[in-house]
Amino acid sequence: MTKQTQENRYINREVSWLQFNDRVLQEADDETVPLIERLRFLGIFSNNLDEFFKVRYATVKRIVEAGKGGKSELGGIRANELLDIITQIVIKQQSDSLEILSKIHKQLEDENIFIIDETKIQPSQHSFIKNYFHQKVSPALVTIILSDFVELPNLKDSAAYLAVKLSMSDNENQYALIEISKSMDRFVVLPEQNGKSYIIMLDDLLRYCLDEIFDIFDYDVISAHMIKITRDGELDLESDLSKSFIEKISDSVKHRQIGEPVRFVYDKTIDDETLTYLMDKMKIESTDSKIPGGRYHNRRDYMDFPSLGRTDLLYNKIEALAVKGLSFQESIFKSIAHKDYLIHTPYHTFSYIVKFLREAALDPKVSTIKITIYRLAQISHVASSLINAAKNGKKVTVSIEIQARFDEQANIDYAQQMQNEGVHLIFGVQGLKVHSKMCVIEREEDSKIKRYGFVSTGNFNESTAKIYTDYTLFTANQKILKDINKVFSFFEINYKIYRYKHIITSPHYTEKAFFRLINAQIVNATLGKPAQIRMKINSLSSYKMVDKLYEASRAGVNIQMVVRGICCLIPGVPNMSENIEVISIVDKFLEHSRLYIFGPDNDAQIYISSADLMTRNIENRVEVSCPIYDNDIKQELLDNFRIFWSANVKARILNETQNNQYKEKKDPIVRAQFEIYDYYLNKLKS
Repeated sequence: MTKQTQENRYINREVSWLQFNDRVLQEADDETVPLIERLRFLGIFSNNLDEFFKVRYATVKRIVEAGKGGKSELGGIRANELLDIITQIVIKQQSDSLEILSKIHKQLEDENIFIIDETKIQPSQHSFIKNYFHQKVSPALVTIILSDFVELPNLKDSAAYLAVKLSMSDNENQYALIEISKSMDRFVVLPEQNGKSYIIMLDDLLRYCLDEIFDIFDYDVISAHMIKITRDGELDLESDLSKSFIEKISDSVKHRQIGEPVRFVYDKTIDDETLTYLMDKMKIESTDSKIPGGRYHNRRDYMDFPSLGRTDLLYNKIEALAVKGLSFQESIFKSIAHKDYLIHTPYHTFSYIVKFLREAALDPKVSTIKITIYRLAQISHVASSLINAAKNGKKVTVSIEIQARFDEQANIDYAQQMQNEGVHLIFGVQGLKVHSKMCVIEREEDSKIKRYGFVSTGNFNESTAKIYTDYTLFTANQKILKDINKVFSFFEINYKIYRYKHIITSPHYTEKAFFRLINAQIVNATLGKPAQIRMKINSLSSYKMVDKLYEASRAGVNIQMVVRGICCLIPGVPNMSENIEVISIVDKFLEHSRLYIFGPDNDAQIYISSADLMTRNIENRVEVSCPIYDNDIKQELLDNFRIFWSANVKARILNETQNNQYKEKKDPIVRAQFEIYDYYLNKLKS
């Protein structure tokens, strides 16, 4: 290894993540993507950025404030330097996003959709807007009058505010903040006129009505500019022994709203006097990221941009497919008693999982149900099925992770509901998050207990199953399910470390097991045998794993990786990673499935997993990687990877430049997500 590659072995995790978000922004700028979907990608970009600052930027800021350098943890960059790098990247991306938004607005006008501001309201729209303000906005409005003598009330994390300046007749300035309430629609659809659709942002509707909001003040000039503050999203668990774990989490979620600020975004046209006043009032520090933005913030709201009935400006909805051999009119238990089945959502319907749980809830022969839950849907048929089972006398055990970031409150609400209905809850393992996705059911057959179950790469969530790609293996393989059952025993008695013969678990075995699987390919390469590793994951940030893959590359192992998000590995570097190629696919669906293939097709060991190759997944979480033994499913997963790897429409090449260059298009043109759907459609027909 050369000196240069020793010094530059990794791409910084935070920088790599920002480049992933840039791929999301590319989708907003892609004119082949339907127009309203492009707006929604802008919303996803903005929402991602909010979470990044709450978590990752906040973490780096804490390192700086602790007086540490952080180079070893941050891939060779000092923490204070990294804060500056992040801010500069984000300023550039925000500028790009504003240009993209402006371009989309013009193209919407070509489609007779007009997003107007308060200066473009027509006389015929005045009455509707004023009535809307009086009936729906004004009663819920929160307006904060600022004063030198009164401390600023706590501003909500990631809420948007209009900062209002009133230039008074006596040459004094009065300042105020108007909260843009999340309870109101951000986009107000106005009555259609002459075949043209009109939308006004709630922010601009408020600007139009400023005279009514501040009619008690004697001012000469009034102006309003948007600001937003993002706070540290880390949970701070109290040590009060009198409180239950749920109470501690619940209190900590509430405390998050008053966490330390880490980012301040403001309208770049705001005057210096107002900006200085606000930053002083909000105690914005030098280590906080200050981002000059456009007229509107909280662009995550674009994820809910109204469709206006324009299906031509949206992606065509796919019809979720059936799986041959599984039927909603017959017992799923009977089907999987004979062979394993793989569900690949959203191409296949998630309803099979609900059907399986509902069948278990009603079946008199089922005695126990054990399941892990990480993120539930807002209205969860999974949760209602488990409650139904408890009411029917089944022993239902749910390991629910109420530290699932930003979904804590939803999980707390469901946890309390299930607990009230007699479900036995396990709140994870101290010091570890339970991120594994699995279920095991015990059923009495011929005076013996037989197990059925499923293992998944994704959350058991009906909503995200429509847009996240995930694998779920239905199985009655007693060896695999015996191992799964041991994981539930670990939840109950976590001072005991169990041994597993088939599955791979974190935090005790994943690193060693994956190293062993990689070493086997290194041995093959040194013996001149075919040696190959293929992975499809969300993120790769464990430096130990990166180094191991570098070692395999130097030994001659061919490594192909599809990585959606963070990738700290640098592919294609001579004498370090010249046998490694990495692509990333960002498209209509969010690629969430995790697939590991060790060895060439005819001798492949294949796993689906809840775990990415991140330190947290390997060392700080309970994860499960499940082997695939069924030959038909093995072939299906090999075919899937082949389609991913041949993608040349939405695939970007990941390399040292981090410029998100698209893979060259050449015949045959392959858009992986569309090809995967056709693959399953053909399987169903054949």
